[in-house]
Amino acid sequence: MSKKPSTIRIGRRYRANRLEGPYDVLVVGSGIGGLTAAACLSKLGRKVCVLEQHYTAGGFTHSYDRNGYEWDVGVHYIGDMGRDFTLGRRLFDYISDERLEWAPMDDHFDRIVLGEESYDLVAGREAYRDALVEAFPDEEPAIDGWLAQCRAVKSDMRLLVLSKLLPAWLGRRALARTSANFQATTRQVLERLTANQKLIAVLTGQWGDIGLPPAESAFAVHATVAQHYLHGGFYPVGGASRIAETIIPAIREAGGEVFTYADVQRIRVGRRGVEGLRMADGHEIDAPCVISNAGVFNTFDRLLEPEVSEAFGYAERMRGVRRSMASMCLYIGLEETSESLGLPRTNYWIYPSEHYERDLAAFLDDPAAELPLIYISFPSAKDPDFQRRCPGRATIEIVAPAPHAWFEAWQDSTWGKRGADYEALKEELSQRLLAGLYRHFPQLEGRIAYHELSTTLSTDWFCRYPEGEIYGLDHDPQRLRQQWLRPKTDIPGLYLAGQDVLSCGVVGAMIGGFLAAVKAGGPRAWLLARRMLT
Repeated sequence: MSKKPSTIRIGRRYRANRLEGPYDVLVVGSGIGGLTAAACLSKLGRKVCVLEQHYTAGGFTHSYDRNGYEWDVGVHYIGDMGRDFTLGRRLFDYISDERLEWAPMDDHFDRIVLGEESYDLVAGREAYRDALVEAFPDEEPAIDGWLAQCRAVKSDMRLLVLSKLLPAWLGRRALARTSANFQATTRQVLERLTANQKLIAVLTGQWGDIGLPPAESAFAVHATVAQHYLHGGFYPVGGASRIAETIIPAIREAGGEVFTYADVQRIRVGRRGVEGLRMADGHEIDAPCVISNAGVFNTFDRLLEPEVSEAFGYAERMRGVRRSMASMCLYIGLEETSESLGLPRTNYWIYPSEHYERDLAAFLDDPAAELPLIYISFPSAKDPDFQRRCPGRATIEIVAPAPHAWFEAWQDSTWGKRGADYEALKEELSQRLLAGLYRHFPQLEGRIAYHELSTTLSTDWFCRYPEGEIYGLDHDPQRLRQQWLRPKTDIPGLYLAGQDVLSCGVVGAMIGGFLAAVKAGGPRAWLLARRMLT
């Protein structure tokens, strides 16, 4: 199996002598939250330096290629891109200067498979509802009730966003006005509406998008995700790497830069607050403002000195949050086109049954048990530009839960050099995932030319999530009560961006970056916030 590095390299390679300071703002991490914060501040006249430890910019929005194939690593689909008035689309247009184009997926954008039965989620409010009612004709009141509850959550989420921007005491008042459902789990809300477990499973069939099954996830987050995809799924034309490619010019036009291979060792904090960063090569970069897009665990446990986290109360606060689910992903290449293979622009969510929590618990107790979730995505089918870049090829990705404990024995080894036992384990897991693919796409058996599996160790190596926690923090009701999860920290000059500020997902992390820019950007940034949020 080839380990040739990706050729999709976005950003300028870091060297201390390439820095062109002084900088107004330093951003740690080039995920969509960090790039959004940097681009917004650059458009407001700030000189911003983004520092990314990976060899390419983009975080979970980057792409990589190997052996003539190309895959995304996290942008499987994005909602709300077909309408130019949604917050997500307006933000993307703003930070990319409308250079980023979007291709719609099939109308049946998500297929929920429960054992031998399948149900489609269909794009468009009326079509979405009608497909559910057709599948569950006796449950029409429950379906309408669920859609109404999802719409009502929009008010709660607006209050949550407002609470992130207001002073802490006003933020608490804003959250006090949220509905009872804001603190409920997804299953609690749905079981008030129906006892039909298959309907509940279909309505929550995208639970992998937030990393928690319905008995554990916050209904507010589940409802936000469901609303996000109500009008279908979209994919960036030209692949996921186009996201960073179209955003970085705004940073450079203001005199800033995005550096890769830029390993940040410490956020430097003095008596008056943030003073800048110390790099792994020992070089120190001065700036009065640092935005961390590295996640709260990395920020407060690794990048800050322990005594700083302790002094400002973050060591204690961190006990109120948990790391999110970990996963593995199988990247597949075929020497035929998506069209000739009959690959759809539909995501497949495959479950053993409608009993999500039971199946997940059985799997965690016994790794040999049936996988509780297999998600299959077809990036080459979703991207109309794919054949130009990879002629005569097609790609597939399969994602499934994978406890970090499976791979801990190789935690201290080097990527690409973890040994025969590790490769044997990966191949065993790969074959389990391929078996799931063949059950639903038997025409693919014997036609796969290439495959490689990423594990939690890959997530740590490239994205610095040490336990493979792809969504940062768990999205449970407890997380929504953590009022310290705000873009402006208590440490003067330090801000947070990305998915831990608001919610996971590309748009959730992007809004987290936007909120950081608003808090760090001064009066002109508040005018931008008013324009975007109203």
